[in-house]
Amino acid sequence: MIGSDILEGLSHNEKRLLLALDEVGGSASPVDLIGSGRFDLEVEIMGAASWLESKGMATLTEVVERFYVVSDASVLETGLPERVAIRCIDAAGGRMDMNALAEAMPGGADKIAVGWLKRKGLADIVKDGDVKALVLTDRARDLLDSQMPDEELLARMAAGPVPEAEADPAVVKDLRGRQGMIAEKVVTSRTVSLTDLGTEAARSGIELRPQVSDITDRMIQNGEWRDAEFRRYDIQTFAPTIAPAKKHPLSRLGAQVRRLFTDMGFTEMSSEYVQPAFWNLDILFTPQDHPARDLQDTFYLETPSKIRVEDEELVEAVRNIHENGWTTGSTGWGGEWSREKAEAALLRTHSTVSSIRYIAEHPDAPQKAFSISRIFRKESIDATHLPEFTQIEGIVIDENADFNMLISIIREFYARMGFDQIRIRPAYFPYTEPSLELEVFFNGKWMELGGAGIFRPEVLAPFGVKHPVLAWGFGFERLAMLKWNIRDIRDLYISDLDNLKANTIL
Repeated sequence: MIGSDILEGLSHNEKRLLLALDEVGGSASPVDLIGSGRFDLEVEIMGAASWLESKGMATLTEVVERFYVVSDASVLETGLPERVAIRCIDAAGGRMDMNALAEAMPGGADKIAVGWLKRKGLADIVKDGDVKALVLTDRARDLLDSQMPDEELLARMAAGPVPEAEADPAVVKDLRGRQGMIAEKVVTSRTVSLTDLGTEAARSGIELRPQVSDITDRMIQNGEWRDAEFRRYDIQTFAPTIAPAKKHPLSRLGAQVRRLFTDMGFTEMSSEYVQPAFWNLDILFTPQDHPARDLQDTFYLETPSKIRVEDEELVEAVRNIHENGWTTGSTGWGGEWSREKAEAALLRTHSTVSSIRYIAEHPDAPQKAFSISRIFRKESIDATHLPEFTQIEGIVIDENADFNMLISIIREFYARMGFDQIRIRPAYFPYTEPSLELEVFFNGKWMELGGAGIFRPEVLAPFGVKHPVLAWGFGFERLAMLKWNIRDIRDLYISDLDNLKANTIL
């Protein structure tokens, strides 16, 4: 027999839910209960169900299903970039000049198409003198009249959401890597069911009467309190934890990094978000045909579209370095350097632009500077990547600077942050030599933390720097992931008050 104290402790909504579930056979979804007119809001049902579950009178079950839908409907009309390119090349006889493809696919779509053509083995790039052309492969010819796996999946999505279980994970990964082409839709189905205790309570003769939790002066004056049913107070009911005010974890981590570098004698440097490609790329000896300059990696601005570089002497030095190496002993990249490309306005893609601007103003040794800077790249959002993120940048100019000093600084920084187990491996960057990348084992795999190296003479020559310059860029958010064992970088920027309240103060 169910106790009277339990029945008296039931709220009005709990009683409503018990009776409603008993009427429909003991189990129903919130949607069904609202559709039948028994409730108006899902929040009423879920609140009552949670309390009944804590009292052993009901169970809550959830089934989460994921579906994939097309978010960019234009692709259904025009087709994937590589499909458009295949048609163009086939119409040209199976071979097409890359400049001609650029004219046929304006707005940078040809660059995206070429990347996918190579990746899928649909075309080969052949060079005839200074002219590059695309030649269709046998695989591409076989696909002229049939769909590729990603096209088949898109066609299915056009007809309606495709369940996760019915989609090839590899194909989904490729499509999600294309900016905004498909989206994930999560559908959660909930069911509330009575337990034996809940069924007994529903059939115990409980009555639905309006309950009063707060007595008012009006009720006292007109005598309504005499007939009212007062909600029973449970002094053992769970009370929420009081969380003190605190700074966001990323703010505290930033302060810790600043304190660490300033304690080591570093000066903080900065630069503007918007930069000409000259300072972001060209002065760092990044060739003008480097893939990082393409639209798929870099955010270029429409207003302003150009930023004039006024220092003609510096411009001429950089031009010579790119074309023939100038006085550095390098052969440069060859070809003809374009000032127009160098003056294109963009959002800075790395914080190294802060370093090189600082070096331009402070070319003499010794110098030590750092920055914690926001940067922007057209990255696909996933558990370890964001299109807008933060780098910890640093440089050291010293006559005794060498590769061993660089590695020592890196190890010292991460040791002070609490991580002394890191892996360093060789890497390539256009502006440093030698170069390295550092990684740490996290979440079952090695995760890249950043890159470092010694600036090449081609970078330093325009400023007359006579001593070695050590440089590095570490991932700020990835450091936070390591520090708090966060598996998804997006969690750092989700305003989840419960997580923020639970975060430690120190």
